[in-house]
Amino acid sequence: MSEKFEVVRNYLLDMDMKIVREEEGEEVFVVEDLDNGIRNLIIDCEAPLLVLEQLIMAVADDDREDLYRRLLQMNRTLIHGAFVLDEEAKYVFFRDTLQIDNLDFNELEGSIHALTMGLAENADELLAYAKK
Repeated sequence: MSEKFEVVRNYLLDMDMKIVREEEGEEVFVVEDLDNGIRNLIIDCEAPLLVLEQLIMAVADDDREDLYRRLLQMNRTLIHGAFVLDEEAKYVFFRDTLQIDNLDFNELEGSIHALTMGLAENADELLAYAKK
């Protein structure tokens, strides 16, 4: 296990994140904080980057152009990270990447809080798109 993987684990525990799954060989965590809307947040500790990614919703067939425009507008208000699409534009994810070599607690916490705030600020609109 790498030193950086252990540091990230300690940061997650200090944030009271529930580690749902841990794959030491792949250096990946799956964490939750259901009270803050975080479910199956994947944290990949592949040096030189730390990648955070959470599935937000499937993309409905109708109003795709409107959804894509709104996601770009929502991204402008996010503190860290962005709402992104998968390669086939079937799913919306939240994604953020950080440098792992000089990662500190506040930076990881800020990224996770950005996800929480992004979901809270856009929840009604994202849910409306998800129901279409």
